[in-house]
Amino acid sequence: MIPDSYLAGYAEEPGYLDYGRFGPLAESAAIEARVLNDSLARVRHGSLGVFAEQDERLRTAVSALTGFRPDAIVAQPNTTAGLLHTMFGLTGSVLLSPDEFPSLPIAASRAREALHTVQPVWLETDHGHVTPGRVREQLEPNTAAVAVSLVDARTGYLCDLEGIRQVIGERLLIVDAIQGFGVVDAPYALADVVVSGGQKWCRAGWGTGFLALSDRALESLTPVFSGYGGTDEVEPWGHVPPPSGLAHAYLTSNPDPIAAARLAATLEEIAEVGVADINAAMALAVSRVIDLADEFGIPIASSRAERERAGIVVLDPPAEQLTLLTASLHNHGVTATTRLGTVRLSIHAGTSSETIDMLRAAFVSFGSAANY
Repeated sequence: MIPDSYLAGYAEEPGYLDYGRFGPLAESAAIEARVLNDSLARVRHGSLGVFAEQDERLRTAVSALTGFRPDAIVAQPNTTAGLLHTMFGLTGSVLLSPDEFPSLPIAASRAREALHTVQPVWLETDHGHVTPGRVREQLEPNTAAVAVSLVDARTGYLCDLEGIRQVIGERLLIVDAIQGFGVVDAPYALADVVVSGGQKWCRAGWGTGFLALSDRALESLTPVFSGYGGTDEVEPWGHVPPPSGLAHAYLTSNPDPIAAARLAATLEEIAEVGVADINAAMALAVSRVIDLADEFGIPIASSRAERERAGIVVLDPPAEQLTLLTASLHNHGVTATTRLGTVRLSIHAGTSSETIDMLRAAFVSFGSAANY
């Protein structure tokens, strides 16, 4: 059961179904930003200590949701930064789908071009799905790592991390978790690298994220972009020490404390409510959206099976009706993403009945115009 206090933190106007692009700022994150920005503007004597506390607070909050130790977690400004750290630090071949969100294949390709120490091997998927079976078929003896998205940004497919871990053995498992983190109760501890931003389903705003590393990843990866904040010395004047053996080796500079506070606040709230309960509420709303699409005969490209979906429903209208559907959603105040010939609806636990009613009205208009 989701408490009313949590639902009250969804401050966006009705009609918003685009969390896969950006999650409007949670009230808890907004409060943190207001308080700390005010403190930063006034800089009262002795007031700066709170900023130094936010990094540990963030790492503790991430640890509670992932199972990684706090010292195995490092703040990142976004998912892409964490993926670049990972791919540039990797040696050997990495198996991944070329159809992942561009951050992942581009990071692997840039690392190959710059350092020639990593080699992307492009996975042939099962109709866009990265499955344990397809991974097993395409593993090679020299495969060092497998990289996947927890939830595919195009199809909404929820990856089977347990199955993939079973088939890849001791190879590194790299997970881009941004499209599910905070709403999917995934077995993150099975991964060696978990990267996520906080601006989508966690509703913490831009500039937030983390990189979590297993002991095996810390031993295997090289911290290529490691700045002075990535050493074990506070300020290494006059000499250049090696990168730390802990996750903060992947800092280029000091993390943004206000961004860390925003993400920590939302993760603490998520932990208090419970990811499983948030997921259950989201799943009910997703089912309502699927039922609506079926009622109006709008084809769905995303999976209907609960074990294979998170918060994304992908509508796949005939090509000649795509513009009409997009216009109907816009005219009824529904915010969604139209991409690659489909319409992506992203539903959260706080999606209101009023939003569902607005979606129904859009579908009514679409159906009337399409059958005119």
